[in-house]
Amino acid sequence: MIFEHATIRWISALHEFWYRLSDGWIGSNVMGAPILLLDTTGRKTGRRYTTPLLYLNDGDHLIVIASNGGSDRDPAWWRNLRAAPQVEVQVQNKRKRVRAEAAQGDERARLWAKITSRYPVYRSYERRTTRQIPVVVLRTDP
Repeated sequence: MIFEHATIRWISALHEFWYRLSDGWIGSNVMGAPILLLDTTGRKTGRRYTTPLLYLNDGDHLIVIASNGGSDRDPAWWRNLRAAPQVEVQVQNKRKRVRAEAAQGDERARLWAKITSRYPVYRSYERRTTRQIPVVVLRTDP
């Protein structure tokens, strides 16, 4: 588990490096999936963390899924967002401030159907865990 976590962090750091260096020309699309960079502040450390995440557009909003690969534990980036929901994202060469919130009710059902129809792997993640996987809406900060 420690090795797996360290490997994922190393791959994410490398992804972030090339994404930022190339203004998203490298790394904003991985095997046909759009990728953004999410900057959060650690709820315990106060440090800045960047996480590359698959996303979907939904009107003016960006949608990310806190699946953590089907783990029973929420990903750290989502725990950080709940503590400090005002964050910055980079989509290709554009950066913007957003406010994160979990979709609820009908909105969650609609967005979950949208993401799982495009990326069925999320259904297998859902079967692996006992928690409801958060569908996170990143709304543009006014």
